Amino acid sequence: MGQRMLRMTTALTVAGGGGVLAAPGAAGAGPAPVPPEAHGTGAVPVVTGAPEAGGTPAVQAGDARMVGETGGGGAAARQVDGGRAAGRQVGGGGAAARQVGGGGAALRRAGGARRGLAWWDCGDGLRCAKLSVPADWARPGGARTEIDVARMPARDPRRSRGHLVVNTGAGSSIQDVRARPDTVSELARWFDVVIMEARGSGDHDSAAAVRCAVPPPDVLRLQLSRGPAGWRAHARANAAHGRSCRAAAGATRLTSWQVAHDLDALRAALGEARLRYFGNSYGAVYGQAYAESFPGRVGRMYLEGVPDLTGSGLERRMTTRARAVERQLYAFRDWCRGRLGCPLGEDDAVSVFDDLAARVPLPDGPRSEVNARRLVAAVYAGLTPARWPELARALSAARSGDARQLASLASPFPASAGADDAPRLPLSGLAPGGGANGTTLRMMRCQDVPAMPRYRDFLAMEERLRAVAPRVGWMSGRHEAGRCLGLAGTGPSSAVSQPPRPSRPSSPSAGTRVLVGIGRLDIEAPASGSARAARRIPGAVVLWHGDGHDAYLLQGVRKLRASCLRTRVHDYFVKGTLPARGTACRGALVDGMNPRGASAG
Repeated sequence: MGQRMLRMTTALTVAGGGGVLAAPGAAGAGPAPVPPEAHGTGAVPVVTGAPEAGGTPAVQAGDARMVGETGGGGAAARQVDGGRAAGRQVGGGGAAARQVGGGGAALRRAGGARRGLAWWDCGDGLRCAKLSVPADWARPGGARTEIDVARMPARDPRRSRGHLVVNTGAGSSIQDVRARPDTVSELARWFDVVIMEARGSGDHDSAAAVRCAVPPPDVLRLQLSRGPAGWRAHARANAAHGRSCRAAAGATRLTSWQVAHDLDALRAALGEARLRYFGNSYGAVYGQAYAESFPGRVGRMYLEGVPDLTGSGLERRMTTRARAVERQLYAFRDWCRGRLGCPLGEDDAVSVFDDLAARVPLPDGPRSEVNARRLVAAVYAGLTPARWPELARALSAARSGDARQLASLASPFPASAGADDAPRLPLSGLAPGGGANGTTLRMMRCQDVPAMPRYRDFLAMEERLRAVAPRVGWMSGRHEAGRCLGLAGTGPSSAVSQPPRPSRPSSPSAGTRVLVGIGRLDIEAPASGSARAARRIPGAVVLWHGDGHDAYLLQGVRKLRASCLRTRVHDYFVKGTLPARGTACRGALVDGMNPRGASAG
């Protein structure tokens, strides 16, 4: 796993038009981050962090304290008079935070990163900071870049158990939490929740965000295309996206290995001896990389929706997803038949699909129609559990002769939205694609993918997928290939510095266990693939649940405070209590979903 995961993270030079880079100073030192005034409030930046040996701790004014988890490897909580360490703004809105009365430097270097963070109020109940890190951790003395972080303070600062770092796997985790704070706000009962962006992503209008001039193409367009012309057009569009990112590049490398080192720099800046972390979806990949790179610094870590990226070849990943999507069609059928008010009534949804497939093309208005491929693409798009009520209505209407809702399900997004790299909260109201901030996820993901097969070879793979998932699941091949077609195999040459690779996967420190959540209805990170990924994490304990992707976050949005999944995750983070092996939770979201479209909660 170690070699395979770190192979995935071969350095790719991608920087934003506005990616924050600074020329190195002496011995690799970089300039102190300069946080802006927050929404015109003129907020005074304050500094938190742990000191170097012999240094003076920098603490936050207001809270005026450092918190840590005693006995769990965190820094011991200490109470300090706020007046001793109040940060002061210097230079008429400049933001060099200086320590007053302590006598020592507030900001000191630690492992290539500045130890200590200058926080300022940034709206929505959050406090924001910039973490200065090397643009390439393989060259810590080189250029530097910045990482956006935001802190949701513990509700009762006196009882905080320390910092819990979160990455939601969205195009921008901070924007994700701003839009739906209930995704993670319950964790603030016990922790100071620190939302960290992956390098290349950023908060609103952040200079840290990568902004590629050409957006990635929508994978749905490849699903709807026929013949080699569509294949080549998609490859050209993806390649143009990649070139635009590299044209905007500075020295910043965008890989999971780099993000893992950013996480460790954040851990040090927060004054924690071990990283306490919640990673969702691609955020879970960063957690995997961290566990491999810094096994002795792993604290309590919960990873949900872990994609299987490194242990399987392309066709196996395609097959895993194809089988999962095909099973999802039957799960949707059973859900609809068991819900009073489902638009399909007692009819078998699979039989309804088969009947529509035999009747194509279906009328979609006076000048258009839904052909066989578009029908499959529509059902494929509607099999995300949150869209089941929409799919049921669309199938019912199409059965009655109106296929407009089906056509809408299979409508490509505008070219400005990279549709497969969305903040994947289907109930959040955020536009799929995530705009410019979402593009880095595709770039990172494609680093572990070899060059895509030629079109003729792919057609042979697709026929094999049709044999195992003949109704809908076979279209997973185009979904998987479409992400990296034209991008895979275009990473840096061997001349680019490479990260060191361990000879074998490293194990976390004794007694450390990583909790992995796996959803039985997850088709973005299919359950069987996630289980394979979990087996490659030493000491991992699996918690099964009956919902789909983003389950913990979406249960928070629906205010399902006492759900089985959330209760067990909280028991683990707060008490260190792991669920018994084989524990399985019901699907709280699916059980509470109204088939007419109104969501539970």
